[in-house]
Amino acid sequence: MSRATLMGLAPLYLIASSLFAQQGATDGDWRFYGGDAGTTKYASLDQINEENVGELEIVWRWKSENFGPRPDYNWEVTPLSIGGTLYFTAGTRRDVIAVDGATGETLWMYRIDEGVRGDRAVRPQNRGLAYWTDGQGAERILLITPGFQLVALDAKTGMPVEDFGKEGIVELTEGLDRDVVEPGQIGSSSPAIVVGNVVVVGAALAAGTAPRSKENVPGYIRGYHVRTGERLWTFKTIPQEGEFGNETWENESWKYTGNTGAWAPLSADLELGYVYIPVEMPTGDFYGGNRPGDNLFGDSLVCLDAKTGERVWHFQAVHHDVWDYDLASPPILANVTIDGRPRKIVAQPSKQGMLYVLDRVTGEPIWPIVERPVPQSDVPGETMSATQPFPTKPAPYEPLGSEDGNLIDLTPELRAEAIEIARQYRQGPVFTPPIVPDTDGKAATLVLPNHTGGSNWPGGALDAETGIAYIASITREDPLAVAVADPSRSDMSYVGTFSRAGGPPRGGRRNPLARNLGPQGLPLHKTPWGRITAIDLNTGEHLWVIPNGEPPDYIKEHPALQGVDLTNVGNPERSHIIVTKTLLLGGVGAGMFNAGTLAGTNEFRAINKTTGEVIHKMELPAGTTGIPMTYMANGRQYIVVAVGGRGVPAELVALATP
Repeated sequence: MSRATLMGLAPLYLIASSLFAQQGATDGDWRFYGGDAGTTKYASLDQINEENVGELEIVWRWKSENFGPRPDYNWEVTPLSIGGTLYFTAGTRRDVIAVDGATGETLWMYRIDEGVRGDRAVRPQNRGLAYWTDGQGAERILLITPGFQLVALDAKTGMPVEDFGKEGIVELTEGLDRDVVEPGQIGSSSPAIVVGNVVVVGAALAAGTAPRSKENVPGYIRGYHVRTGERLWTFKTIPQEGEFGNETWENESWKYTGNTGAWAPLSADLELGYVYIPVEMPTGDFYGGNRPGDNLFGDSLVCLDAKTGERVWHFQAVHHDVWDYDLASPPILANVTIDGRPRKIVAQPSKQGMLYVLDRVTGEPIWPIVERPVPQSDVPGETMSATQPFPTKPAPYEPLGSEDGNLIDLTPELRAEAIEIARQYRQGPVFTPPIVPDTDGKAATLVLPNHTGGSNWPGGALDAETGIAYIASITREDPLAVAVADPSRSDMSYVGTFSRAGGPPRGGRRNPLARNLGPQGLPLHKTPWGRITAIDLNTGEHLWVIPNGEPPDYIKEHPALQGVDLTNVGNPERSHIIVTKTLLLGGVGAGMFNAGTLAGTNEFRAINKTTGEVIHKMELPAGTTGIPMTYMANGRQYIVVAVGGRGVPAELVALATP
């Protein structure tokens, strides 16, 4: 049985005779980060279609390099489109920009000077904005600033809404049970989401790879009234004394442990009034001896009533995480038919390459999710969960764990070398814990998928008409270990370290061959190293898998691969994808937030949704850094995508047919 827990059924669900569809973006707009509140990234537009997509051309460009004290090279933004006007954040100060969607002309800009708190933002990247309207003329754009303030702007003018909070601004660092004592402790990397008249805000915190302290600010989820800015509720992702789940934080570790924020985008069912929160893991990433227990609600998908903040249900995907397997992707909401019965579901991609599919009203698994025994830790002070949840359907879309059978096999020589390399590490199934270096003569544990995924914040997209999900992922391992913490640097007992046999790689970030673990500088495991998997959520079956674009030049030109068929190799980068009525569209990532291989390309592709065949590809000015979006303006369909790269200041590129 799974550990999904339910608190009360919605009466609407029990008496409803039909289901409200997750329709994707409608009316030619793109009103949410993911197109609609359910983060389908779907638009039923077809002016750009299979017949004319080969005619796509760049029709305007909006450059961001002069926004902020330094250029932004990794612009993860997805604009909103409301009535032909685009709204987005730009630059390292996160300015709010409105532009004409047909021409790219700047209409207005809002900038807030936050001083030190803005300069020391815990997360410089931000993925965009939220939008609200009362349907009678009032329209607001909601910004979470780098310094963690919530700002409401008039969508027509860009001016702060005076009766929201204090002159348009609400302070988000308050009400967290622990004081934020210095800038840069807490912030946001994804937009808020508006459900009815409630603005729901997540949180991003300092990475916990080797934290200075086992104590950090908790990333609570809050709801604010969209008209006044009044805080309506707080959901505590680390349950306090007397609250549900508190007993899963043993030795009173709930008193000091932090993180468990929601830094990935949120999703919502506007008809039910529910919001779905993908919660990250607690402090720290690779050692949990300071926080014994299952650590609810870390690594959990939590369904809340958006009006009250009350928990409806939750599902914990990882108990007592020591792999940094955050829920890093937005949940995908779908209406499908399973065994002849219409179902409202939520599908949660994961770093560990498993898709968790649940009834989004009750939290019950659509197909059984079973608790299976997993390897235990021999790190002093560490106590693992005896089991972890495994979906029986759909099948994993990434290889789970490192073993000789999934090592690189492009040539017999490379495979033999890979086996010798792997002998220097501890291998095992997924959820094999990290070790102290030199345990049993091994340098580290080979963790596959690694701590950046599998899937990460780009997640996937859904064809809202067919119920087919398209999930982007990467296959790459970590040589993961933990080392005794230096007391002068951290009060943790152990901190994470990536312990590579034979010492650290030579050549640093700019040498992809030096960063890989495998033979002759290649990745250690089998291809494809980047992929897109099509999964039918009506049946739980995989329909097809394609490599994520062409392999990078350092793979194509590698001496050991000359004459080798590289058709299925793919690019070890993230794919940023959306779906339209006729096409799957997206680009290979820019090599910024990636597997560390500098493998990004400038390629943008149109893919047949049914077969996975690439219909058209074109070169953009730089690699894709944000999720694309599509909309109508003056009767014309546009596709807009953020691009950039190392040394290439980011910009928005608009595509359309002549």
